[in-house]
Amino acid sequence: MEPGAVSGILDTTLAVVFTWVGYKTARIVWKYTPYSYPNARIKAMEAKLLSEQRFNELAESRTLQNFVVGLEDTDYKDYLSDVSGYTLGEIERALEKALAGTYELMVKILPKRVSPFFKLMLEEWDVRNVANVVKAKLSGEPASDYVIEIGSMLPKVRAMADAKTMEEILVILEGTPYEEPYQRLILGEISAKEFETELYRMHYGKLLGYALSKKDDERIILEEFVRLRIDRINLLTVLRAKAAGMPAEAIRPLLIPGGTVKLEPLMHVEDLSMALAELDSTKYGKVIRDVRDEVERDLSALERALERHILERLNELNRFYPLSVAAPLSYILQKEREVRKLRAIAKLIEDGVHPERIKELVGDVA
Repeated sequence: MEPGAVSGILDTTLAVVFTWVGYKTARIVWKYTPYSYPNARIKAMEAKLLSEQRFNELAESRTLQNFVVGLEDTDYKDYLSDVSGYTLGEIERALEKALAGTYELMVKILPKRVSPFFKLMLEEWDVRNVANVVKAKLSGEPASDYVIEIGSMLPKVRAMADAKTMEEILVILEGTPYEEPYQRLILGEISAKEFETELYRMHYGKLLGYALSKKDDERIILEEFVRLRIDRINLLTVLRAKAAGMPAEAIRPLLIPGGTVKLEPLMHVEDLSMALAELDSTKYGKVIRDVRDEVERDLSALERALERHILERLNELNRFYPLSVAAPLSYILQKEREVRKLRAIAKLIEDGVHPERIKELVGDVA
C-alpha cells in the first residue's frame, strides 16, 4: 500500500476517534455539569436539616409561642414571621409555605430539562385546594378554613370558597383541567371521594408522562420516584378499604393508574390480614413484614414505613447517580419528613401532651 494511502487511513481513523471522544466528552459535560451547582447547594441544605436532638428540644416548648421562637434560627424563620396569634392553623400554614418554597427553589436552581417536573409537583397544592374546598362545600363547612395559601390557582380557589352555589364553582373552574370531573360530581355521576381521586389521577398522570418523556438516568429516577409514590397511595387506599370491609367494586374507582403492584388480588381478599399476606410476595413484602404487627393495629405504621422505603430507594439512586435529579428528590423527601414532624409536635403541644410523650410519638413519624 502506498505511504500516502496509509497516512490517509490513519488520519481518517484519528479523526473518527477524536470526533467520538469529543462527542462523548460533550455528552458527559452536558449530562452532569448542570447538576454540579444545585447538588452542592442541596448538600449544604441537607446539613441544615433539623437533628433528632433539635426535635426533642422543640418537644420541650410547652407552648406554641415557644415552639415558634425555637425555630427562629432556622430556615423557617421568614415563613413564621407572620405568625401573630400563635395558633396551630397559622403555624401549619407557615410550614406548608416553607415546604412549597423548597419546591420553588428546585424549579429555580435545577437544569431546565428537569425543573418543570418540580413545577408540576407544586400543582399538588392546587389539587388539594380544589378538593378541600369542594368537600367543605358539600359538608356545609366554611370552605375558606380549608384553603392553603399556595398554588397557581389560588385566586380561583378563593373565589370557589366564596361561591354561593355549587353551580357557581363550575363557572369558576371553566377552562381548567378540573372542570370535567367537577361537572360529573354535581351531576351525581361520581362521589366526592371519586372526584378527589380523579384530581390525583390527573396530577400523577402529568408527573408520570413527564418522567417517561425523559432519557437515560433522568427517566429512570423520575419514573421510579413517581411509581413509588403511586404505589404508596394505592396500597394505603386498598388496605384501609379492606379494613373497612369495602368490596372490590367500591375500591377500584379510588385507585391511581401507574403503580407497579398488581392490586386486583388484594381487592378480592376478605380482610386486612389477608391483604397483608397477599402483599408478602411483592417487592413491598419486606417493608410490610418489618412492621406487620403494628400495621394490624394502626395503618399509619405502614404509611411511615412506605415513606422510609421511598427515601431509602432515592438515596440508593443518589449513590448510583451522584450528579443527577436523585439528590433534589431525596432532599424533597427529607424536607417533607421534617415538616411532618414539626406539624406533629405543634399539634401535640396544642393538645397539652407531656414533652416526654411528644418525643416518643414524634420519633415514630416517618
